[in-house]
Amino acid sequence: MALLRTTTRVAHTRLAHAARRRSFAAVTQTVPDDEFQNIKDELTSFMHDRIYPNEQLFLKQSHASRGKDGREWTHPQLIVDLMQEAKQRGLWNLFLPADSAKLAPSGSHLGRGLTNLQYADLCELMGTSVHFEFAATACNCASPDTGNMETIARFGTEEQKEKWLAPLLDGSIRSCFAMTEPDVASSDATNISIDIRDDGDDFVVNGRKWWCTGAGSLHCKVMILMGKTDPDAKAFAQQSMLLVDLANTEGIELVRPLTVFGDDDAPKGHFELSFTDVRIPKSNVLWQRGKGFEIAQRRLGPGRIHHCMRCIGQMERALATMAQRAMKRVAFGKPLAARDSVLEDVARIRAEIDGCRHLVREAASLMDLKGNTDLETRQRLSLVKALVPHTLQSIADRAMQLHGGAG
Repeated sequence: MALLRTTTRVAHTRLAHAARRRSFAAVTQTVPDDEFQNIKDELTSFMHDRIYPNEQLFLKQSHASRGKDGREWTHPQLIVDLMQEAKQRGLWNLFLPADSAKLAPSGSHLGRGLTNLQYADLCELMGTSVHFEFAATACNCASPDTGNMETIARFGTEEQKEKWLAPLLDGSIRSCFAMTEPDVASSDATNISIDIRDDGDDFVVNGRKWWCTGAGSLHCKVMILMGKTDPDAKAFAQQSMLLVDLANTEGIELVRPLTVFGDDDAPKGHFELSFTDVRIPKSNVLWQRGKGFEIAQRRLGPGRIHHCMRCIGQMERALATMAQRAMKRVAFGKPLAARDSVLEDVARIRAEIDGCRHLVREAASLMDLKGNTDLETRQRLSLVKALVPHTLQSIADRAMQLHGGAG
């Protein structure tokens, strides 16, 4: 117990110190409930009219979008058309909270000024169409762009925002995030160790990254790279984050697309990258040199909860398909839906979904009320990032089992 009390006290001290260095104001609700309901109704209509009916077409076009050698991915025409329609229907950049929007360049597409709690409902709805974050991409609310946009908004210079944030908010370019490395346990951000050395006004980068989402897209023009610039500094001050101009930087090789269950997830997907004597101007540092670990912690809060919000939508989609299957299939003289074991599974899944939704909404509310640096907020974010994907995996497995050979 003494150890736990000491750990808690140290954590409070560190977080308070960090908050003084760069505080994050609470997000105040500026969109009234009736206006928010109109936005939600519009998104629901968009999902039913344009997203669900086109899921198979999107899958087909996505598989055809890989380009030569499977390494030059492009947006399917369908997603280009839907992005324009989402803009026109006011469903663009819905993820961008009001506090981040204030930091973006004037004249940009700044979303609707929603709170994190309001966005939870919309992100869940977009999450019901799961392949390559189809609906989220159509609304410019897909990872890793959302996290990258908020990172540049909060930590970028005005020049960096004009150059990279404005076109990202417009949807005219995409981005990727290079943090995970094959040689270290990258869940511990202090392990990140790609070699970044000083050379005059530049950094020179050598090493490897992998699971860089979106790096294979020809629309991807900027990368946020995390690496070790100051190996002799204190553990949490060794890393920095750099903006990399992918169109004008030599020495970066797309080694290979990485697959999950044999699928490379084009045109979103994930790549292994190799860096050989890559030169990056020191002016491309985000915030300050040695702040990479702290930026990573701030970035991961919204990124993690957005994935959890979408996971709730995936759970609902799995439950819906499971229920439909149970009502249609007959085995040993009666529908599967009449079997006690199936009814018990459905009831348990409903309880699990509602429980996860409650925790995600609670975390989103804490982000709005107390900010991302608050200890209670960070604890709740850590809880949902562990619980929600595990629960989704369990629900998806049970839904697959009920579908028998169709899986």
